[in-house]
Amino acid sequence: MESLTQTLALSLGAGWASGINLYAAILVLGFLGATGRMALPGDMEVLADPLVMFAAGFMYLVEFFADKIPGVDTAWDTLHTFIRIPAGAILAANAVGDVGPGAEIAAALLGGGMAAASHAAKAGTRVLINTSPEPFTNWTASILEDFSVVAGLLVALNHPVLFLVLLAVFLLLLIWLLPKLWRGIKRVFGALARWFGGGKKRTETDPPVSDTSTLDTKAPGKGVGRGPDAR
Repeated sequence: MESLTQTLALSLGAGWASGINLYAAILVLGFLGATGRMALPGDMEVLADPLVMFAAGFMYLVEFFADKIPGVDTAWDTLHTFIRIPAGAILAANAVGDVGPGAEIAAALLGGGMAAASHAAKAGTRVLINTSPEPFTNWTASILEDFSVVAGLLVALNHPVLFLVLLAVFLLLLIWLLPKLWRGIKRVFGALARWFGGGKKRTETDPPVSDTSTLDTKAPGKGVGRGPDAR
C-alpha cells in the first residue's frame, strides 16, 4: 500500500510540476536520481543522463528570464501549452514503472490532466498579472512557481500522503478559481481589443444618420413647422 501511494504521488506530482515548469521538474528529478537521493523508476532513469540534464538546464535558464518579462511570459506559456501537457503525461506514465500498459495509460491521462490544470492556473494568472505596469509581480510569481515545483516534488517523494492531500486542496481551489480567471482574461482581452481598435469612427463615406425626432407624423397637407396662419 505504501509503495502504491508513493508511486501515485510521484506520478501525479511529475504531471503537476510539468504544467508549471517542465524543465525545473526534469532537473529536480534528474538531480535526485543522479546523486542517488532517490531511485528513479526504470523508464525515468534517462532523466539522470548528463545530456538530458544539460538540455533541461539550458531551457530552464531560457525560461527563467522569459518568465519574468511581462507579455513575453504569456507568449511563452501559450507556446508551452503544446509541450508541458504531453510531457507531463509522459513523465507520469514513466513514473509507474513496468506494471502494465493499462496502468501506464491511466497514469498518462491523470498526469496530463494534472499538467493541464496547473498550466491553466499558471498561464491564466500571468495574463491578469501582466495588467500591472511594474515587473515585480512577474518576478515574484515566477520565483514562487519555481519554488513550488521543487518543494512539491520533494514533498511528493518524502511525504506522499501529505502531497496527495495538498494536491486535492489545489484542485478544489482551482475549480473555484478558474471561472474567475476566465472572466478576468475575457475582460483583459476585451480591453485590448477596444484599445487597439479604437472604436468605430464615422467617416465621410458613412451614410448620414437620419434624425427621426423631427419627422412629421401629421396628415399630409399640414406641413411641418408652419405657423397658425398657414392655410
